[in-house]
Amino acid sequence: MTTSPLDGAAGAFAAELAQWRAERGMSKKQLASDMGFDPSYVSHVEGRRHRPTEDFARRAEAVLQAGGAIWARFAEYNELRRERVGPKQSSGVSGQWLPPGAGLIVEHEIATLSYVDGMYRCEIRRHLYNAGTEPVTRYPVRVAVDRFPGEPERSNRYYRENPLTWEELNLAAFHGEGLDGPGEPMEWRATHDRDSFKEIWVLFENDQSRFPLYRGQRTVIRYSYQVGEDKWGRWFQRAVRLPTRRLTVRLRFPAEAAPAVWGVQTSLTAESPLRTPVQQTTDGDTTVFEWATNNPPLSSRYRLQWRFRGRVPAPRISVENQFSRLRASERMRAVGIVQRGSDQLRQPARQFDLPAEEPMAREVVNRLLTALDRINELHVFGKGMGLAAPQLGLDWAAAVVRPPEPDAPPVVLLNPGIVAASSEADEQFEGCLSFFDVRGRVRRPLWLEVRNATFAGSSVITAYEQGLARLVAHEIDHLEGRLYVDRMAPDNALVPVEEYRGTGNPWRYSSTSRTSRT
Repeated sequence: MTTSPLDGAAGAFAAELAQWRAERGMSKKQLASDMGFDPSYVSHVEGRRHRPTEDFARRAEAVLQAGGAIWARFAEYNELRRERVGPKQSSGVSGQWLPPGAGLIVEHEIATLSYVDGMYRCEIRRHLYNAGTEPVTRYPVRVAVDRFPGEPERSNRYYRENPLTWEELNLAAFHGEGLDGPGEPMEWRATHDRDSFKEIWVLFENDQSRFPLYRGQRTVIRYSYQVGEDKWGRWFQRAVRLPTRRLTVRLRFPAEAAPAVWGVQTSLTAESPLRTPVQQTTDGDTTVFEWATNNPPLSSRYRLQWRFRGRVPAPRISVENQFSRLRASERMRAVGIVQRGSDQLRQPARQFDLPAEEPMAREVVNRLLTALDRINELHVFGKGMGLAAPQLGLDWAAAVVRPPEPDAPPVVLLNPGIVAASSEADEQFEGCLSFFDVRGRVRRPLWLEVRNATFAGSSVITAYEQGLARLVAHEIDHLEGRLYVDRMAPDNALVPVEEYRGTGNPWRYSSTSRTSRT
């Protein structure tokens, strides 16, 4: 029995809906309630007994906040349905309709991929216009790699053994374009971390300000990342998930590699050559390929592929590239973090005599804050981060914790000590900058009271809960000469960071949890 293209598109919509419902942790009943539908209807759509409607797709996209993915599947289904019933009988769906919660039009996307010294460097520049009613505060980004397209089993096996990591991506994003630089840096938050792809939200904010894109406003955002040729297949695909006025794709390759480039347009049901040719020019010792299209259909995909017919230049590994390819612990060592095995991490720190040693205390704290700024450029810290003076080789009882919230001030710990803790505890994965290649499950109280000294020499007691309590407890352990592995249960093994799936995501706590204070 064969499946018609229309049935296949309806099935793809059902699968997309089910995937996003599972990602959001919602039952069919919960989703139906939020959408204003009977629970049986959601079940029937996922079970492919009912076909999706435009209203159903709109509401599902709005509730699940799928970044246009659910709407894209409906647009593919609806296009096939219109072809079957004919234009006069179809109500149609406007290609310019924007999913609720997005409200964006991409006036021009310029995607540039360059091959330099064994690395593929990608830069995406998008000119955006907010045609919606709500301010836009984030933008979805997906990075996917596949060295063996068409061979899913081989590809899955390869990336299980050689996963794409956040560290190697070195992702950066900017908002606007100023006279003196690329514009405001944009923070970003990881949402999905898989072996061969990553998904993030690029946020219209940084630690200095917020800059939402309001109704009727235009702006430019730019983000870039890099992937080694050992993980990047020889293809570059752009998917149209928002209404787009113009799409431009550029490939920049060494001329001596004699590159040949061709392209295809793909859909749910077919693959065909690009309707216009890829243009080729020369820029010094670089061959540039460019292809562009106006008003590409929503949900369409365009893929450029290539091969090198000549000699590929041997990579000239710069100091920067060498640094980016180091393991996580080696990178931390390179920026001055004392690593596990050093006796400095096993000695109790010396307490300050405050206020007499206030200048020394301030100097140590400033060094900790400066080091955290540098470390924050090397890794995603969705759970927050902390650093104790012994990790910088400083024999002082000082530590700094940065909460995960971007606007939260740092927590400065001077001569700290835990004076009370909840009897209720939980077990979560922790990492440590002093052995950053692994993660381990550690049980800690959900609530702490900590006595802390001020620079002026007085003493204050502060309560910390959940994730912040865990961060503070971790740093106090450092000041007492203890590492988190000392608190792990005997049957808990360390997990290589390549296998850990929580990078960039906060610790999870129940909103109804209660902590008893003893």
